[in-house]
Amino acid sequence: MTARYDVVIVGGGHNGLTAAAYLAQAGKSVLILERLDTVGGAAVSAQSFDGVDARLSRYSYLVSLLPRRIIEDLGLNIRLKRRRYSSYTPRPGTDTGLLVDNAAPDRSSLGRDAAAWDSFYGGTGRLARALFPTVTEPLPTRSEARTALADDALWDSLIERPIGSAIESTFSDDLVRGVVLTDGLIGTFAPNIDDTLAANRCFLYHVIGNGTGDWDVPVGGMGAVSGELLDAARRAGAAIVTGAEVVAVTPDGEVSYRAGDDSVTVAGSWVLANVAPYVLEKLLDAGAPPRLARPEGAQVKVNLLLSRLPRLRDSTVDPAAAFGGTFHINELWSQLDAAYATAASGAVPTPLPCEIYCHSLTDPSILSPELRASGAQTLTVFGLHTPDRLVTAATNDARRAELQGAVVASLNSVLAEPIEDLLLTDTLGRPTIETKTTLDIEHALGMPGGNIFHGPLSWPFAEDDAPLSSAAERWGVATPHPRILLCGSGAQRGGAVSGLGGHNAAMAVLEAE
Repeated sequence: MTARYDVVIVGGGHNGLTAAAYLAQAGKSVLILERLDTVGGAAVSAQSFDGVDARLSRYSYLVSLLPRRIIEDLGLNIRLKRRRYSSYTPRPGTDTGLLVDNAAPDRSSLGRDAAAWDSFYGGTGRLARALFPTVTEPLPTRSEARTALADDALWDSLIERPIGSAIESTFSDDLVRGVVLTDGLIGTFAPNIDDTLAANRCFLYHVIGNGTGDWDVPVGGMGAVSGELLDAARRAGAAIVTGAEVVAVTPDGEVSYRAGDDSVTVAGSWVLANVAPYVLEKLLDAGAPPRLARPEGAQVKVNLLLSRLPRLRDSTVDPAAAFGGTFHINELWSQLDAAYATAASGAVPTPLPCEIYCHSLTDPSILSPELRASGAQTLTVFGLHTPDRLVTAATNDARRAELQGAVVASLNSVLAEPIEDLLLTDTLGRPTIETKTTLDIEHALGMPGGNIFHGPLSWPFAEDDAPLSSAAERWGVATPHPRILLCGSGAQRGGAVSGLGGHNAAMAVLEAE
């Protein structure tokens, strides 16, 4: 006899856990099916190096878009720490750099772009305050969102025209232009002037988080976030099955999965898909030609554990300040433009544009007491403009080594000492560095093409002529099948560690009933 639930959730990432907690709290019977042996998806911490007691946020690492409402509704004990420094960017070919200190109102280090910087980010702040309160409500229309901003010129420059055009016309310094543009390129393969506006959508989600655009460090690592969501779902009564690989979903709510040697079918009045829309399509139409384009990620992830922070070529800046925010390397506007062209031609860019985050500076709790006492630090490097098209199953090992070498070379180009000399070793004597290509991410997490957003990002509003007659449409979680809803990063307003896909799918279910 087929077991029946009010809601079956495919995928136990942080959005699936969020949806389960809300719906189980509302009295629904909920089953989560997770392919891996643990839940959390990309929002996990892991001991990446054998015998080394450091729990790294392995895939996702910072939090901006998780609303306070979700934390309070679900009673989550999540601590987020603000970083004092926004960013540090060495100027290639020199021993100087640009340090942006959130605690210092003086912007003189920006030179002739100082006033433009404050004006530009004053505008993104107004956009954040207008749009972020809507993300846990039914979708506003484009016209309603524009009216809420009440600044047509700002709307046009950030929403209607390529964000690169606004950046190029606002700033004069090649370095400042590049630093600003990178928020439109994280996980998005796009040129500096992107007529498709994909970079605009990426940029928008990077600057609206919680009405400030701040990206905070989760205390205890990203696993602490998913752990709290897991506890909330369990407290509310949700059932969770791990090691359960879903193989088929039907439009009427039947879900078939494999668990070990067993094949099981369950049924739900609702099925919430916490997988990429591309994956859901294959589960619904097994064997049919795909209608959706396969997503493409565009990043390489490198985790390192160092004996200490490296020395900088810029002796006027404390490494703790430089690595205390986002450390940009080889991300001049001109370098980003050249890197895109190189990657589009099928090669790895040289130098590789990268961004670095040091979790352990803000939150030492992810390190053992012994590592903390020794001065050890973690680095997470996010390499841009490395699209999935550069990697195949046959070339993945060689490409991984090439990409890791490109990241190390990019780092060394701005440091006063080789980063390799600072790597610790694990119990087998191997250097504490791990690299994840887009294909590695696809294999580990089921994200097609290694796309960290599950597919192209969408605007956080509905087009004026969009159908909004159903609860699912109003909440941005609809699929062609009324019983099947998106609840992951592929939902409208999905992407990043936000819980919004899960929250909004749960709200659609509750509104529909």
